[in-house]
Amino acid sequence: MLAKLSRGPARRRCALAAAAALTLLGAGLPTAAADTDGDRRPGLSRFYDQKITWGACQSEGMPADLQCGKVTVPLDYAHPKGGTLDLALARYRATGDKRGSVLLNFGGPGGPGVPELAYGGKEFLELTDGYDVVSFDPRGVGRSSPVSCGDGEEDAFAALDNTPADAVDPQVLLARLRKAAAACTEHSGPVLPHIGTVDAARDLDVMRAALGDKKLNYLGFSYGTRLGAVYAAQFPDRVGRIVLDGVDTLTEPLADQGLTSARGQQVALEDFIDWCADDVACPFGQDPRRGREEVVRLVRSLDEDPVATDFGEQFTGQDLVGAIGQGLYSKDLWPALERALAQLVEHGDTSGVMAFATGGMALPFRAPDDDDPTGGLVDEEDIPFDNLPAALMAINCADDPDRPGPEQVTADLKRLRGAYEEASPVFGRYRLTQVLMCYGRPKGTDYIRDEVRDLDTPKMLLVGTRGDPATPYHWTVETAERLGPSAVVLDNRAEGHTGYGSSKCVHRKVDDFLLYGSLPPSGSSCGADEDG
Repeated sequence: MLAKLSRGPARRRCALAAAAALTLLGAGLPTAAADTDGDRRPGLSRFYDQKITWGACQSEGMPADLQCGKVTVPLDYAHPKGGTLDLALARYRATGDKRGSVLLNFGGPGGPGVPELAYGGKEFLELTDGYDVVSFDPRGVGRSSPVSCGDGEEDAFAALDNTPADAVDPQVLLARLRKAAAACTEHSGPVLPHIGTVDAARDLDVMRAALGDKKLNYLGFSYGTRLGAVYAAQFPDRVGRIVLDGVDTLTEPLADQGLTSARGQQVALEDFIDWCADDVACPFGQDPRRGREEVVRLVRSLDEDPVATDFGEQFTGQDLVGAIGQGLYSKDLWPALERALAQLVEHGDTSGVMAFATGGMALPFRAPDDDDPTGGLVDEEDIPFDNLPAALMAINCADDPDRPGPEQVTADLKRLRGAYEEASPVFGRYRLTQVLMCYGRPKGTDYIRDEVRDLDTPKMLLVGTRGDPATPYHWTVETAERLGPSAVVLDNRAEGHTGYGSSKCVHRKVDDFLLYGSLPPSGSSCGADEDG
């Protein structure tokens, strides 16, 4: 998934929303599919034979019934006798007759799963009737050898933050991008060349074995659907019950993903304005067409004349665009987004929109005691300030094989500017910079684009939401066709990003499949207000 990184004051305070995704580095990935007998290959048995030691999570405020642990994986699967990584895990134990585990990935890429499970675990309580419900911080993320770009990322964006794309000196811009790439390499350590989804999927298989499961049962959201699809391609004989909700593209180049996302967010914004206009308190009035124009004017006004925040920093129109984008991810957030925009429009108060700009990333958990079984993982205070955006960039560029040269990048920037702004007068400029994000990074793997197709696996459930602003419904259809007959599509006729947490109908059908193997007919649907 290719959503957009927040910048400006939101980024500098390290609370970027988990809904973003851009680009970075990923050399050293294997170019061939993983060996499905990987647990019997020389050098890997020690990873597959390990057992997880679970214990209480020591962080203040963590749920008492959540357990924490770790699993060790090779840094480089091609050389398993070399360095290793410890990956942070957490679980809610099964309360009924246990039939194994179900692994969760909440998306990003770059979002840590352990704190997401800790603070959002109530959504998955039904699954504990049959499963231990487990999540993890993927390699390079959170407490699992986190990557960082230091302050170098700021240089990459500085030339574009408040400057029209056609006014930027391309040579200056590309030099900044190269400098940013070098900074990421310098600050990330040895994990950076091995951070992409191909390696993360192999980690999933080690986790599966360490949990004692013969097959992987899995629920992935947004980017997590890419991870699940790659796993199914690598280990088809180990696929259990897999659900992909908010299905990512496996084929679109990053520039095309950005254009698709700009269109999707524009549609979501227009739906929000239509909803807002029915309320006399709507800060943009009761005429939806004029309301859309007012949003554009507000963004442009703040870009020309930013306002000071309570932190003494400047809040620009592009910061506002990032905040609005966060508020559009769920219809449940719309009332709060309306109030926040009213505070800004009517009183010049940025606190409400700043909460959206900085909200959405679950809190990292604190360093464990010395006798905690999660010992050996990175302590909370050592998680880099910019880990989420750095991991987002690293994973997406690791998964992308396209690396146009400087002339092509410059030409693309000029050519696409009009297309992006036509797709969305609000989000187009905000997303245009992602055309540049992999410049200066090594070429990523071509495995996902070329090999994740025509799978011979048990049936998998793919959920697509019609009004999804981040992963449009047509990506679900395209990915299902690409994966082949094993893919069963559930059409969620509602708004928001993913369906499990917002639709009772989707929730029930997903749980029925994971718990009992009961699949809805392919092409069946859930209505916007249907209980299922």
